[in-house]
Amino acid sequence: MSEGTLFIVATPIGNLGDLSPRARDVLAAVDLVAAEDTRVTGRLLSHFGIATKLTALHEHNEESKAPSLIEALKSGKSVAIVSDAGTPLVSDPGYRVVRLARDAGLTVSPVPGPSAAVAALSVSGLPTDRFAFEGFLPARKAARRERLGVLRSEVRTLVFFESVHRVAEAVADLADAFGADRAAYIGREISKLHEQCVTASLSELTAMLADGRIPLKGEFVIVTAGATDAAGDDRAAAAAETLLRELIAVLPGRQAVDIVARATGAGRNELYQRMLALKTENS
Repeated sequence: MSEGTLFIVATPIGNLGDLSPRARDVLAAVDLVAAEDTRVTGRLLSHFGIATKLTALHEHNEESKAPSLIEALKSGKSVAIVSDAGTPLVSDPGYRVVRLARDAGLTVSPVPGPSAAVAALSVSGLPTDRFAFEGFLPARKAARRERLGVLRSEVRTLVFFESVHRVAEAVADLADAFGADRAAYIGREISKLHEQCVTASLSELTAMLADGRIPLKGEFVIVTAGATDAAGDDRAAAAAETLLRELIAVLPGRQAVDIVARATGAGRNELYQRMLALKTENS
């Protein structure tokens, strides 16, 4: 008995016309479609007259569901993994199944198509020769600012996903961490009816989100230019350390770290380790 193939199928991020003819053929031909949300994918399949059986595969059941999908593949059935929109596994479930399929020597085949990250990057007007995809930033403000502190000196163009509930706060934090003048782009509702693409400085984008010129509706992709001033980053790091040295002389270490992190955007973990080293030096 021949084994089945696991297909990773990209689906539209908005405009249903973006589903490729090959993707339609694969979704119609496989024995099973493993979908992040069966209701969303059910509407997609129904639109194209596809009646393939659906099963749920999401972040809460992937670990338990993966073995049964592998067994189905071994028994000769072919399976397609799809997410709600775009290319599966890019900030979406599916990694565990692909990893198990690879380990079992099964065939895993991509069916390329829409990707919100690449679509945003392509129209941002920012450098595309080298970029880093960061997915969703941490939801908690302290953790988000710490992550942005680590990324502040990254020279590659950076691509982020963000929810409508946090996009305004996230862009404001990006401006604080990367500098108000850093060039950036926001793609809202890409490929959908109310698509909006705006390239401006981070401070300008912050203002547009605050006053409604960029409505807080829909799905967002943020792209920022990479850092260009390595010398400036060195000066900023030196200034942060100078301030830290002054404050730990008169304040508890954790309080000094908190003040320097808020004032400079430097990462708390890095500052904390430096604070411990300075205290050791001075003891």
